[in-house]
Amino acid sequence: MKVQFTETVLRDANQSLIATRLPYSKFEPILETMDQAGFYSVECWGGATFDTCLRYLDEDPWERLQKIRKKMPNTKLQMLLRGQNILGYKHYPDDVVRAFVRNAVDCGIDIIRIFDALNDLRNLEVAVDETLKRGAHASCAISYTTSPVHTLDNYVKLVKDMQSMGANSICIKDMAGVMSPQEAYALVSAIKGSVDLPVILHTHCTTGLAFMTCLKAVEAGADVIDTAISCFSGGTSQPATETLAYALKQLGYDVDVDTAVLKQINDYFKPIRNECLESGQLDPTVMATDTDALNYMVPGGMLSNLISQLKMQNAMDKFDEALAETPRVRKDLGYPPLVTPTSQIVGVQAVNNVLAGERYKNVSMEVKAYLRGEYGTPPGTVDPELIKKVLGDEQPLTGRYADTLEPMVEKTAAELGDKARDERDVLSYISFPVLAEKHFAKRKEKEERTSSYSIVKLED
Repeated sequence: MKVQFTETVLRDANQSLIATRLPYSKFEPILETMDQAGFYSVECWGGATFDTCLRYLDEDPWERLQKIRKKMPNTKLQMLLRGQNILGYKHYPDDVVRAFVRNAVDCGIDIIRIFDALNDLRNLEVAVDETLKRGAHASCAISYTTSPVHTLDNYVKLVKDMQSMGANSICIKDMAGVMSPQEAYALVSAIKGSVDLPVILHTHCTTGLAFMTCLKAVEAGADVIDTAISCFSGGTSQPATETLAYALKQLGYDVDVDTAVLKQINDYFKPIRNECLESGQLDPTVMATDTDALNYMVPGGMLSNLISQLKMQNAMDKFDEALAETPRVRKDLGYPPLVTPTSQIVGVQAVNNVLAGERYKNVSMEVKAYLRGEYGTPPGTVDPELIKKVLGDEQPLTGRYADTLEPMVEKTAAELGDKARDERDVLSYISFPVLAEKHFAKRKEKEERTSSYSIVKLED
């Protein structure tokens, strides 16, 4: 049996360990080498990369993707898309979702892993449809979690519906690393017995289960596993690429990644990892195994953001208390899987509850939107007292929230005028208006400086 690898160092590994602060210039020299490794795909875009490019790295996310594509012509490039949320933190109208998918594929994306934080398939339909229309691979992802309402039968039903929707593959997205080896074996076996689609496992090392979980998933028939080059693996990241390739080969599986190339990649990223440790950008806390996550269900990216949030408030002494509050908020909200944006919604509210010293004294706008039904239908029952406290007599939505939204692309393009060079700028602005405006202003200033310099040179 053949087992293939998706390498995550350009996206989820560095998102989980260093909050996605890896600029293009840091990894550009190794891309051509990575292109020769024999990966099934390289996850390089989506998730928090778009936000971070604009907010912290002074990069155009679309140009970043195009540069990666140019350097890696032989490898499938993969992105993570939050369904109707695209890469932001709220739902967008269908014309935005379609335009985003179209432009992502045009810029070089081959595989789009599409998920919804609540596993509400109504929020995947448009993204999947447009992905297929553009000739890309639609990989539908289960946001995996455990709770009284997340049963094996429900997951199998979800997967069958994904196949009916047109999914090219199924990904089990275990963002908190809480899936045990036995649970992985049972779920992969059940999926393989229900649909005729490739199965991919995405997990994290947060709880220490990931290596065992990957092995049992492969044993059950998983076709692809997500891994990270070893110096950016472990902790809240993925299990090590080299280690699993080595183990699976010994077990008799067909593994065709080039181990010599993997060593070159790891040797390149080691100094970058060390720089991050020395600067404090890589907090040793996220490198450790934390079995408490089996109770808290906190994914890697959420954990690093939680630490950052508490540090900004000078409240790291409240860390354990905030972690303990997280599952309580999650239960109140109907057991949403903790993945962006619900991980932020639950995490921020948990911190608010702890810092205020009173539960739901300060309720975030996102929690209010969640309770109104703007993110979809929660998997379980939401605490009716919380709904009453926050919404009063207002009734939550029962339909698909995106159906209530007006188209935005053409209208926003007209409003931006010549600030936007193309539709991609429009989409950047729709996703993150303030950040995009700053980016446009910096870009214009840079272009004017370059133009002035050129004129001076000509006059000389």
